[in-house]
Amino acid sequence: MAGGLVALLDDIAAIARVAAASVDDVAAAASRAGAKSLGVVIDDAAVTPRYVTGAKAARELPIIKKIAIGSIRNKLLFILPAIMLLSQFASWSLTPILMLGGSYLCFEGAEKVYELIAGHHKEKADVPAVEQGPEQEDKMVRGAITTDFILSAEIMVIALNEVADEPFVSRLIILIVVALGITALVYGAVALIIKMDDIGLRLAQNESEFSTRLGTGLVKAMPIVLSVLSTVGIVAMLWVGGHIILVGMNDLGFSPIYDWVHHLEVVVGGWIPAIGGALSWLTNTFFSAVLGLLWGAVLVAVMHLLPFGRKDPVH
Repeated sequence: MAGGLVALLDDIAAIARVAAASVDDVAAAASRAGAKSLGVVIDDAAVTPRYVTGAKAARELPIIKKIAIGSIRNKLLFILPAIMLLSQFASWSLTPILMLGGSYLCFEGAEKVYELIAGHHKEKADVPAVEQGPEQEDKMVRGAITTDFILSAEIMVIALNEVADEPFVSRLIILIVVALGITALVYGAVALIIKMDDIGLRLAQNESEFSTRLGTGLVKAMPIVLSVLSTVGIVAMLWVGGHIILVGMNDLGFSPIYDWVHHLEVVVGGWIPAIGGALSWLTNTFFSAVLGLLWGAVLVAVMHLLPFGRKDPVH
């Protein structure tokens, strides 16, 4: 399929195969895979700054460091050994695992939409965790690492799914480099976002009129950036989760929805040949997000109706 997350998966597949063919290219290929996979973990990048905004500057980067270390631990100590064993002895399980992770993304995205519509906002959530005390800070870090575990597992399984036929050692090297590259890219970007206002303040204190205007602009832009990231994070979860479900159903033998979306891609892509690829991508992305919202809405309804349903979302 030539749209949506399939394009991302195709890129990861090509990158991973190049890495498998030449170990010398592993680092470059894996870093590109990490950049391409940023959409899958964009929710982490969107959510993490929210907890430390307004905290003392000295606590911002240490919190990001804790979460990043937890993310590396997730990938290398838990996820990597598990999926390597699965790829070796139960490769058939990769698609169901991907769909479970996709369902989680759909649930998280749909629950956030539900909270926005219902107006369910918790006062304590607006207070940075570090301002609520060390215990709350530790709780927030654990919650962020838990969410990262799900998203990291998705990325690692996606990468593995495309190189499952490669030799064991090649798979292992590729996944290690991808894990490290993704963590550095994502949490490096988060750290930059977190420190944007500090950078702006320093620029604003310079004598140069240009620096002053640039610094003031950065400080004023911070709330807007966080708001946009939050919205993009919700959309990304629904889009990515929905597409995983769409492709997974097709792989498991239920193809009507997949075939219908693919047919629409072809039709819409033919309207204006010059931008046919972009139109096809937008078509797939839109219907993947719709499917993700509907799938997630069902899960949200079930979780809120059942006695053991989760009352407090991770974010």
